[in-house]
Amino acid sequence: MIGIGFVYLVAGSFFAAAAILGTVDRRWSNALFHALLALSFFAGDRLGDIGNGILVLALVAIATSGRMKRGEASTAAAPQGPLLALALVIPAAALGGTVLFKQMPARVDPAQATLVALAVGALLALLLCHLLLRAAPLSGVRAGRRLLDEIGWAAIMPQLLASLGAVFALAGVGEVVGGLIGRAIPTGSIFGAALAYGLGMALFTVVMGNAFAAFPVMVSAVAIPLLVHRYGGDPAPIAALGMLAGFCGTLLTPMAANFNIVPAALLELRDRYGVIRAQAATALLLLAFNILLLWWVVR
Repeated sequence: MIGIGFVYLVAGSFFAAAAILGTVDRRWSNALFHALLALSFFAGDRLGDIGNGILVLALVAIATSGRMKRGEASTAAAPQGPLLALALVIPAAALGGTVLFKQMPARVDPAQATLVALAVGALLALLLCHLLLRAAPLSGVRAGRRLLDEIGWAAIMPQLLASLGAVFALAGVGEVVGGLIGRAIPTGSIFGAALAYGLGMALFTVVMGNAFAAFPVMVSAVAIPLLVHRYGGDPAPIAALGMLAGFCGTLLTPMAANFNIVPAALLELRDRYGVIRAQAATALLLLAFNILLLWWVVR
């Protein structure tokens, strides 16, 4: 059965290729960083908790050493061809593949259908770029490695922050936060619970940089005990709206470096926080709307 292992194989192969190209170009720190990432995808389940912990510490050591080099400027000619159509291959494959693979439970793990479809879409887009644009076989990998070097260590921040959220949940942070919020919310106030959940998701995301890190904390603290169990809300829209509230926090924080700081660097903006300033008003309006929608859904 095709499952998450296939996705790890595709991701690990890309990082391994980036490590090889980095070695050829004598970008030693970048190559080692990408090689460790490839190892985590290829053999993370066999390294054990201690092995993976050492691997993460090694990644942090490389990232903080200041020896990772930024991506080199591209010298390739601008490609010609159906670029818009090629750009839509991955989302189209992810959507269509999800629907198709869920009808094939004997061959594709239904729980991982979307990720498998996303990986297939990335490979298909790479193949079509090679065939339609007549690019060299490794040009796509080289361009991906160049972008990866430009982003640097921030490329793995979503994974690290999502792991941090899981650690917080296992450590019982959600229960502590839930106790504090429970005493602050007036008894029987659905709006108060919706406000605490939505605002908490946004604030935790601002602090931790990723809504996936905030989600397990606020769900265990407010969403499940109050909005679902006490007030009988539907878990599906509550979870979805909570994530949307968290994404509003993503728009407001430099901790979400891959969304807010890296684009400012790539665009060479004078104001390092210019992206955040441009998004702030929209983020606050969307947060208010999501909180009101949460209240309406639960009540």
